[in-house]
Amino acid sequence: MKGILAAGIILAPATANAQTTVYIPNIVELSGPGAVSGTNWRDGIILAIEEINAKGGILGRRIDTPHLDTQSDAGISRAQMQKVLDNNPYVVLGPVFSGSVLVDMALTQAAEVPEIVGGEAAAITQKGDPYVFRTSFGQQFSMPKIANYLRDGLKAKSVAILWVNNDFGKGGRDTFLSEMKTRNIQVVADISTEQGQADFSADVVKIKAANAEVIFVYTNEEESARFLKEAKKQGIKAPLIGETTLLSQKVIELAGDAANGVKGHVGLSADAPVPAVQEFAAKFKKKFGYANDHNGIKGYIAIYTIKHVTEKMGKFDKKLFVETLHGLTIKPEQEPGILMEATWDKNGDIDRASFLAEVVDGKQKIVEVLPKLGK
Repeated sequence: MKGILAAGIILAPATANAQTTVYIPNIVELSGPGAVSGTNWRDGIILAIEEINAKGGILGRRIDTPHLDTQSDAGISRAQMQKVLDNNPYVVLGPVFSGSVLVDMALTQAAEVPEIVGGEAAAITQKGDPYVFRTSFGQQFSMPKIANYLRDGLKAKSVAILWVNNDFGKGGRDTFLSEMKTRNIQVVADISTEQGQADFSADVVKIKAANAEVIFVYTNEEESARFLKEAKKQGIKAPLIGETTLLSQKVIELAGDAANGVKGHVGLSADAPVPAVQEFAAKFKKKFGYANDHNGIKGYIAIYTIKHVTEKMGKFDKKLFVETLHGLTIKPEQEPGILMEATWDKNGDIDRASFLAEVVDGKQKIVEVLPKLGK
């Protein structure tokens, strides 16, 4: 951490080069339970910045992005955010953990600095903060899609839910229960787990006893992999359904054979049948030596969103940035780095096409493309 903090101090913009660089710091989980997500997010950002800087930067200014570790702790994240705000950033990136976003966003709102986050908790964009934007679906966008799949694709009448007891998990659980109620699908087990939990044997016993037709799993990556291994060990037969995290590349790698057969909705995927996404995934793997998950794409898109909006405005203006991005649609033919057409609404939520997927032989297979909700 000391090295990272030191790097942040060294890379903070000096007055002498303020007109040749644009300061866009990244506050993210590089250690602790969120390190898998945060590392992907950071590396997607690095890739985009190298591409843009190699072509002259944004409006002639190179992007200067130190990466500051939150250690997956909301209190440390808030402290890091306060430090970078003292250096007058143009836009702030991160964090990924929703709990950290929820404590940081009050600072960026007070400072009137745009913040592009990786958090997916519904509450983030329901607070009326005009300065916060997503590069992934909020739960209010993703849960209706997974609920429709349970009703129409699986014809489910009953479901058990396993969720992680943090802001991400609670927000997802509450939204999921609401969507189940509107579709008359009975929730026969509602089981909370802890962030970083290692042993899921008792939870699997409870789920088996509930005898649900479908099991919906909404936990962080490492916990998801541990649950899948225990579910396989105890012989769960009901379909295991997830939303993006459960089907992520990291979970597949960690869970091994236990991930086979998992199905669900993914907002972003390196396996999406979109040539631009697959080209990004190949570049990412060549540079960093591992396959990206959705967080890598989110980080990459965040930088290209900033580039496009700023070049559209023709100047660096924080308040105008906020006004311009609300209601804006960016298409790949306008900005190739956006990868897929995306629209931001008045709350900072993003809408775009997404996917239904299944894990087959250790790989994520896309089985259906779902249109934008706004279409």
